[in-house]
Amino acid sequence: MNNYLKLLISVIIPLVIGGISGGFTVSAINGWYATINKPWFNPPNWIFGPVWTSLYVIMGIAFYLIWKSDAVPSLKSQAITLFFIQLIVNFLWSIIFFYLQQPGWAFFDIIIMWVMILLTIFSFGKISSMASWLMVPYICWVSFAAILNFAIWKLN
Repeated sequence: MNNYLKLLISVIIPLVIGGISGGFTVSAINGWYATINKPWFNPPNWIFGPVWTSLYVIMGIAFYLIWKSDAVPSLKSQAITLFFIQLIVNFLWSIIFFYLQQPGWAFFDIIIMWVMILLTIFSFGKISSMASWLMVPYICWVSFAAILNFAIWKLN
């Protein structure tokens, strides 16, 4: 498979997963989410779509750098596995928080997500420092999202 196709697939995978999870989010934004108490630092709703879209593209590029690398197969396999685990946990967060309306369980999920992202960063770093650094904005945003999730949980 050529690298252009790998890049396209690498970017599309997180975007599709994010788009599907966004379906669970959109329906709740003007419903349940609009009615709950939020902390003073809650960003406007319109910011989440562009931020997540950008992060999914950057994650996809990081994944591509790992996929196309000539790394030792065991390191590469571990990095790819961790990437997909964190992506699945990310997907589940939207369902738990928005669809099931369970901010407490969503906070538990986001902590697992944060740990999985960190492990992915370390694993990527063994193969490509660029791929590792590309994941840093993602963990920063998820750190903020975890604080926001916790505050919403406590306020409601």
